[in-house]
Amino acid sequence: MKQRIAHFITENNLLTPQGKCLVALSGGADSVALLLVLSELGYRVEAVHCNFLLRGQESFRDENFCLSLCQLQNIPFHRIHFDTKTYASVHKVSIEMAARTLRYQYFEQLRSDIGADAVCVAHHRDDQAETVLLNLVRGTGLHGLTGMKPKNGSVVRPLLCVSKHDILQFLSERNQPFVTDSTNLTADVTRNKLRLLVVPLLKNINPSVIEHLTKMAHFLREAEKMADSALPPVRWQNAEKRSEGFEIPVSTLLSSVSPIYVLYHYLKDYGFQSAQVEQIARQLGNMETGKVFLTATHQLLIDRGRLVVVPIKERIKPFRIPEPGTYVVDPSLKIRVQQIERNADFIIEKRADVCLLDAAKVRFPLLLRAMEPGDRFVPLGMKGSKLLSDYLTDRKMSLFDKQNQLLVADATDTILWVANQRPSELHKVTDATHLVLRLQVF
Repeated sequence: MKQRIAHFITENNLLTPQGKCLVALSGGADSVALLLVLSELGYRVEAVHCNFLLRGQESFRDENFCLSLCQLQNIPFHRIHFDTKTYASVHKVSIEMAARTLRYQYFEQLRSDIGADAVCVAHHRDDQAETVLLNLVRGTGLHGLTGMKPKNGSVVRPLLCVSKHDILQFLSERNQPFVTDSTNLTADVTRNKLRLLVVPLLKNINPSVIEHLTKMAHFLREAEKMADSALPPVRWQNAEKRSEGFEIPVSTLLSSVSPIYVLYHYLKDYGFQSAQVEQIARQLGNMETGKVFLTATHQLLIDRGRLVVVPIKERIKPFRIPEPGTYVVDPSLKIRVQQIERNADFIIEKRADVCLLDAAKVRFPLLLRAMEPGDRFVPLGMKGSKLLSDYLTDRKMSLFDKQNQLLVADATDTILWVANQRPSELHKVTDATHLVLRLQVF
């Protein structure tokens, strides 16, 4: 088994011979075997154990077992306790999702702190087959049927090439004990139901079902590579058009062999589920501008022949500026307000991030805020006022751009400057101006 794992690690470029790896150690058979195999293969190994405080004394039994094992093997040991139930309640997620988020966030933080190349987790061939079945039951596309990848970022799975039977035999030959999580023995969650009820039935039909499912996942991963290589580089071509997020031209999608597959490929990493992607794809030919689709982290807008995808951000709160000075609005936004005498050396700056106004026409305090419905201003060079929303629409700005548009108003709530766009005609610098008010956002 060690040689198969060694070959699998090399074949998939999971670890470097001289590198350090962090092993997620639960105390169960799989993680214990992983720790011992990697140590015996000569890798520099450190172990990490997460106690989620969910199983009473059994949780501490597992923690103490892992500590004792690492002391016996002379392997550095890291541990952490999580208040998983509180995290799940605060973030309104399931206990399973809370535990997953907590452990992987900690794994990555610890990996970086100790200078490890990878976090090794103990998923094996049986887990892979269960994952494929689980995704099939839930309804999935090609991506879901490929199962778990041997390497996903800094997380690697060296045991995907061996079965649970191989692992238990390996431990038995060494008389190596391990602990068993009692929650894995009850069919109360979907994965346990598959493991305890469905897989045994499938094995009655075909004893090699686990091997065949994992081979299918492997073949589909190769097919996925072929399909992905044929995808038009939409995301990368258009990402430069936006400071955040990206755009997808609908014409590019419609010209592809499978618009829905291309769309799913670009959206899956941003929380969009297959049902949402199907709904968006159905509207590609007759798209309603302004329609928005949301995930927990991102939003997609249908906007004049393109799909605009940006992160969901909290709108800036109104920020009061009592007098000239430099103000930190948030870590990524500052505004500088200066008063400058207009003398013979004065030169009018023509920069988008700078606004020059006649200070005599401006009343403090100023207010930096986001655009609101009904806002009007007189753009520089125009005589009459205009709805700010219409002005931004004329400049081909999307709904998302409008939501994030900042402006500066004075004490009368008169708009002085639409930041990075246009100053007000009513407050412009003229030959009669003696004192200039300079605004700059950065």
